[in-house]
Amino acid sequence: MVRTGTGHNGTQGRAPSMADVAAAAGVSHQTVSRVLNGSELVRTETRTRVLAAIAELGYRRNNAARLLVTNRSHRIGMISAHLVLHGPSMIAVSVQDAGHKAGYDVSLVAVEDFSAQSLRNAVDRLLDEAVEAIVVAVAHREALEQVVSIELPVPMIVVQGVSEGQPMAVGIDQEAGARLAVEHLLDLGHRHVAHVTGPLEWVEAGQRRTGWQRAHEDRHVLPGPELAGDWSPESGYQAGLRIAEDPDVTAVFVANDGMAMGLMYALHEKGREVPGEISVVGFDNVPEARYLWPALTTVDQEFSLLGRRAVELTLRALEGETGSSTRLIRPALVVRDSTAAPKTGPARR
Repeated sequence: MVRTGTGHNGTQGRAPSMADVAAAAGVSHQTVSRVLNGSELVRTETRTRVLAAIAELGYRRNNAARLLVTNRSHRIGMISAHLVLHGPSMIAVSVQDAGHKAGYDVSLVAVEDFSAQSLRNAVDRLLDEAVEAIVVAVAHREALEQVVSIELPVPMIVVQGVSEGQPMAVGIDQEAGARLAVEHLLDLGHRHVAHVTGPLEWVEAGQRRTGWQRAHEDRHVLPGPELAGDWSPESGYQAGLRIAEDPDVTAVFVANDGMAMGLMYALHEKGREVPGEISVVGFDNVPEARYLWPALTTVDQEFSLLGRRAVELTLRALEGETGSSTRLIRPALVVRDSTAAPKTGPARR
């Protein structure tokens, strides 16, 4: 039985302290501390009693006090950008979830201004919170170069705009994902697949564009037309209006699902059937993709795995590993109804 004092939860209106937990559980202050630190030197019955007292009193550990005692904040910092977009937001969520499961709080700073001062301010905000490491999820090329050039007293791990073999980085293989998309269309019998790019100042947009190009090179065919986009459905819509007027285009690889949605709307508006006349593949596998008409074939990125690997690499860095790197995560193609063989004839392989 957990003993409670008088007043609200025995604390008379104030926030419960570790001493209150000790008194309620009938143990010493040191025993409560051992339970909170996960020590194995506490009997199961005692641990259960302490945890029950913590729950009943609503005790929350004082992180500032813990930092003074252990010199560990158990806090990871994260710098991210463009959180209104599906990919960056899912990366932030995946790192936060994985961090919490590993026993770390994650402090997120979102940046939209990519000036050197803005990025430096973001780093300083996180260092002021005594973070033990910083995860960088910024795919904008110039901003990424600036932030990784900052000298830090804590490890830095990069999770966007990553290349194979890059040290202290984990990422998803964007080029491989693009190749999967284009190879699927070429296998169906399409030739000269068009591409709507993301903004090429983003590292990952460039990597997807490279995958589109190399998939054609491997088959010794020329790629179709290239149209510039900016990740927005509106830019996809504008590209779709142009593609609808090109009778030679039978398939399009679009660099994200948002633009693919805009493109499909434009094709529908212009009376071009998907996939009967033009097949469409997107990238990201947003939740809405399966509910479009037709359902969108797209590339799925394993964001939850990315978060776990990022936190695993962070923990290894905190133990002293400085050259660690992880192989890029290979995405998967999700085939739905927006792709089919061209009407001009059977699939050619």
